[in-house]
Amino acid sequence: MAELGRNLVEAGHAERLVDRRIGTMTAVFPDALVDGYEQLIDGMTCDPKDRHVLAAAVRANAEVLVTFNLRDFPAASAVPYEIEVVHPDSFLLDQLDLHPRLTLDTLHRLVDIDDSPPVTMDDLLEMLVRSGVPRFVEEVRRFL
Repeated sequence: MAELGRNLVEAGHAERLVDRRIGTMTAVFPDALVDGYEQLIDGMTCDPKDRHVLAAAVRANAEVLVTFNLRDFPAASAVPYEIEVVHPDSFLLDQLDLHPRLTLDTLHRLVDIDDSPPVTMDDLLEMLVRSGVPRFVEEVRRFL
Protein backbone atom coordinates (compact mmCIF):
# COMPACT_ATOMS: atom_id res chain seq x y z
CA MET A 1 0.00 0.00 0.00
CA ALA A 2 2.93 2.31 0.67
CA GLU A 3 4.21 1.68 -2.87
CA LEU A 4 0.77 2.39 -4.31
CA GLY A 5 0.59 5.64 -2.36
CA ARG A 6 4.04 6.75 -3.52
CA ASN A 7 3.26 5.90 -7.14
CA LEU A 8 -0.03 7.81 -7.11
CA VAL A 9 1.55 10.89 -5.53
CA GLU A 10 4.43 10.73 -8.03
CA ALA A 11 1.85 10.54 -10.82
CA GLY A 12 0.44 13.87 -9.65
CA HIS A 13 -2.45 12.84 -7.42
CA ALA A 14 -2.99 14.89 -4.27
CA GLU A 15 -1.58 13.16 -1.20
CA ARG A 16 -4.79 13.81 0.75
CA LEU A 17 -6.84 12.04 -1.94
CA VAL A 18 -4.36 9.18 -2.15
CA ASP A 19 -4.56 8.68 1.62
CA ARG A 20 -8.35 8.67 1.40
CA ARG A 21 -8.32 6.14 -1.45
CA ILE A 22 -6.01 3.80 0.45
CA GLY A 23 -8.17 4.20 3.54
CA THR A 24 -11.27 3.31 1.53
CA MET A 25 -9.58 0.29 -0.02
CA THR A 26 -8.47 -0.91 3.41
CA ALA A 27 -11.97 -0.41 4.82
CA VAL A 28 -13.69 -2.23 1.96
CA PHE A 29 -11.12 -5.04 1.67
CA PRO A 30 -9.62 -5.48 5.16
CA ASP A 31 -8.43 -9.03 4.47
CA ALA A 32 -6.38 -7.97 1.43
CA LEU A 33 -3.26 -6.95 3.37
CA VAL A 34 -0.43 -9.51 3.57
CA ASP A 35 2.71 -9.57 5.69
CA GLY A 36 5.46 -12.10 6.38
CA TYR A 37 6.36 -12.56 2.70
CA GLU A 38 9.76 -10.86 2.72
CA GLN A 39 11.81 -14.08 2.99
CA LEU A 40 10.18 -15.37 -0.23
CA ILE A 41 11.15 -12.41 -2.44
CA ASP A 42 14.56 -13.69 -3.55
CA GLY A 43 13.05 -16.96 -4.80
CA MET A 44 10.64 -15.28 -7.22
CA THR A 45 11.47 -15.30 -10.95
CA CYS A 46 9.23 -12.51 -12.22
CA ASP A 47 10.54 -9.02 -12.93
CA PRO A 48 12.87 -8.08 -10.03
CA LYS A 49 10.98 -4.87 -9.20
CA ASP A 50 7.76 -6.86 -8.75
CA ARG A 51 9.03 -9.91 -6.89
CA HIS A 52 7.59 -8.63 -3.63
CA VAL A 53 4.11 -8.71 -5.20
CA LEU A 54 4.38 -12.36 -6.25
CA ALA A 55 5.95 -13.25 -2.90
CA ALA A 56 2.99 -11.69 -1.09
CA ALA A 57 0.58 -13.63 -3.33
CA VAL A 58 2.41 -16.87 -2.52
CA ARG A 59 2.38 -16.09 1.22
CA ALA A 60 -1.35 -15.36 1.07
CA ASN A 61 -2.02 -18.65 -0.77
CA ALA A 62 -3.63 -16.60 -3.52
CA GLU A 63 -5.09 -18.35 -6.52
CA VAL A 64 -5.12 -15.18 -8.60
CA LEU A 65 -2.80 -12.19 -8.86
CA VAL A 66 -4.66 -9.23 -10.34
CA THR A 67 -2.53 -6.66 -12.13
CA PHE A 68 -2.51 -4.31 -15.11
CA ASN A 69 1.17 -5.21 -15.41
CA LEU A 70 0.83 -8.65 -17.00
CA ARG A 71 4.15 -8.26 -18.82
CA ASP A 72 6.22 -8.40 -15.60
CA PHE A 73 4.52 -11.59 -14.37
CA PRO A 74 5.12 -14.24 -17.04
CA ALA A 75 3.17 -17.45 -16.53
CA ALA A 76 6.38 -19.38 -15.82
CA SER A 77 6.94 -17.25 -12.71
CA ALA A 78 3.50 -17.92 -11.22
CA VAL A 79 2.63 -21.46 -12.40
CA PRO A 80 4.89 -23.19 -9.83
CA TYR A 81 2.72 -21.61 -7.12
CA GLU A 82 -0.56 -22.38 -8.91
CA ILE A 83 -1.27 -18.67 -9.25
CA GLU A 84 -3.04 -17.25 -12.29
CA VAL A 85 -2.09 -13.71 -13.31
CA VAL A 86 -5.07 -11.79 -14.71
CA HIS A 87 -5.94 -8.28 -15.84
CA PRO A 88 -8.31 -6.35 -13.52
CA ASP A 89 -10.96 -6.08 -16.24
CA SER A 90 -11.05 -9.88 -16.62
CA PHE A 91 -11.02 -10.42 -12.86
CA LEU A 92 -13.90 -8.02 -12.25
CA LEU A 93 -15.91 -9.54 -15.08
CA ASP A 94 -15.42 -12.96 -13.47
CA GLN A 95 -16.59 -11.60 -10.12
CA LEU A 96 -19.66 -10.05 -11.71
CA ASP A 97 -20.45 -13.33 -13.45
CA LEU A 98 -19.89 -15.50 -10.36
CA HIS A 99 -21.26 -13.14 -7.69
CA PRO A 100 -23.40 -10.43 -9.32
CA ARG A 101 -25.25 -9.33 -6.16
CA LEU A 102 -22.09 -9.17 -4.03
CA THR A 103 -20.20 -7.27 -6.74
CA LEU A 104 -22.99 -4.72 -7.18
CA ASP A 105 -23.40 -4.39 -3.40
CA THR A 106 -19.67 -3.64 -3.14
CA LEU A 107 -19.96 -0.91 -5.78
CA HIS A 108 -22.90 0.62 -3.89
CA ARG A 109 -20.87 0.45 -0.68
CA LEU A 110 -18.01 2.31 -2.37
CA VAL A 111 -20.44 5.04 -3.41
CA ASP A 112 -21.82 5.23 0.13
CA ILE A 113 -18.36 5.44 1.72
CA ASP A 114 -16.99 8.09 -0.63
CA ASP A 115 -18.81 11.16 0.65
CA SER A 116 -16.21 13.91 0.52
CA PRO A 117 -17.09 14.98 -2.11
CA PRO A 118 -20.11 12.76 -2.72
CA VAL A 119 -19.72 10.28 -5.58
CA THR A 120 -22.61 8.89 -7.58
CA MET A 121 -22.66 5.45 -9.16
CA ASP A 122 -22.13 7.11 -12.55
CA ASP A 123 -19.10 8.96 -11.14
CA LEU A 124 -17.66 5.71 -9.80
CA LEU A 125 -18.23 3.87 -13.07
CA GLU A 126 -16.54 6.66 -15.05
CA MET A 127 -13.57 6.49 -12.67
CA LEU A 128 -13.40 2.74 -13.27
CA VAL A 129 -13.44 3.26 -17.05
CA ARG A 130 -10.56 5.73 -16.73
CA SER A 131 -8.78 3.25 -14.45
CA GLY A 132 -8.74 0.62 -17.20
CA VAL A 133 -11.72 -1.68 -16.67
CA PRO A 134 -14.15 -0.58 -19.40
CA ARG A 135 -15.59 -4.03 -20.18
CA PHE A 136 -16.50 -4.50 -16.50
CA VAL A 137 -18.24 -1.11 -16.42
CA GLU A 138 -20.16 -1.95 -19.58
CA GLU A 139 -21.47 -5.13 -17.96
CA VAL A 140 -22.29 -3.37 -14.67
CA ARG A 141 -24.35 -0.81 -16.55
CA ARG A 142 -26.43 -3.68 -17.99
CA PHE A 143 -27.23 -4.82 -14.44
CA LEU A 144 -28.14 -1.33 -13.27
